[in-house]
Amino acid sequence: MAKKQKANSYCSFCGRTSDDVGILIKGLDGEICDLCIDQAYKMINDINESENGPLQNFKIDKNAILKPKEIKEFLDQYIIGQDDAKKTMAVAMYNHYKRLMFGKSDEVEIEKSNLIMVGETGTGKTLIAKTVAKILQVPFAIADATVFTQAGYVGEDVESILTRLLQACDYNVEAAERGIVYIDEIDKIGRKSDNPSITRDVSGEGVQQSLLKLLEGSEVLVPPQGGRKHPDQKMIKINTQNILFICGGAFEGIDKMIARRVEASTIGFKTNEDKSLDKTNLLKYVNAQDLRAFGLIPELLGRLPVVTYLNPLDEEALKRILTEPKNALIKQYKKLFEYEGIVLKIDDKAIQYMADKAFQYKLGGRGLRTICELVLNDAMYEMPTSNHDGVFKVDLAYVKNKLEKARLDYLKVA
Repeated sequence: MAKKQKANSYCSFCGRTSDDVGILIKGLDGEICDLCIDQAYKMINDINESENGPLQNFKIDKNAILKPKEIKEFLDQYIIGQDDAKKTMAVAMYNHYKRLMFGKSDEVEIEKSNLIMVGETGTGKTLIAKTVAKILQVPFAIADATVFTQAGYVGEDVESILTRLLQACDYNVEAAERGIVYIDEIDKIGRKSDNPSITRDVSGEGVQQSLLKLLEGSEVLVPPQGGRKHPDQKMIKINTQNILFICGGAFEGIDKMIARRVEASTIGFKTNEDKSLDKTNLLKYVNAQDLRAFGLIPELLGRLPVVTYLNPLDEEALKRILTEPKNALIKQYKKLFEYEGIVLKIDDKAIQYMADKAFQYKLGGRGLRTICELVLNDAMYEMPTSNHDGVFKVDLAYVKNKLEKARLDYLKVA
């Protein structure tokens, strides 16, 4: 029973009297104050975290694991189209869980299937990775390949990729060794020619060589704060055997390499042209051979066995992106106006026109935000301090007027 004790009562741990503390809890042979209880609680927490870390936050609940179809259904709420890429990602996530839970129990050792996504800018590669991270029961980190250079040069070592994973799980090594890493802009480290380099390729082939041990699975010394390794710096050892790596890149110009490969088989007098070939979206035929021609070394491709692609976005897909997902742009702007007590209404024709212009802009989903900002920027500037009736309507004429003033045609990609 916790209550205020008599004046001559005191804490058996710290010696404070009942006048100096909030409450004294009486036991069989002594009493303890609320201050000592709070201090003991903190000490126990510190011991548990130092021994086990926050691993309890990353324990895999078998009953809560989503099946591949359920993972794809979750991705469908945020990402329009890209069914093939979402299916591949869902299977990779599910297999990663199974490998962690059952991989060591059977005689057959299941190897991890790292994957690589190829798609034009703005088609949703990074968005897929960020969205799937919301439902994962393992640590997840995103790294950018453009910051990495060969050992000894200005930049970051590839091992700092794992630093981000450690930070995501509060430096719990055991949790990090079961995580997932997404490496963005992997195409930016392609070597400059198809021939092996005889000189240092500081941010290209050399970085690919350094990535091999991470992707394959080995014990790596990781600088706890990222950046460069120093002789006097304390390193953290991480085994990457169970870390799943997902890579993504735009691979600008790879469609021409695919075209040369798929059309080479049609050369000759007796060959018939394959009418089923979709020349408007050659990325669906991408394979490791094309990635090698682009500049990724064979050793790296061997450690990225799963290759998937993202479709380019057409006008209809861009229109759906504006309105349908949970985080659709139109919903975001409506919420911004709602904070000012204004109801934003946009006509369907105006939305279609904005999607058409974004398609001409050739920046994918990111181009939509540019269009929306050009259309709504003046309204967001003026309306918070002006008198209004609580409703702001945007029609086709308004959109055309704003985009004409913005001289959008001069910004369009040729």
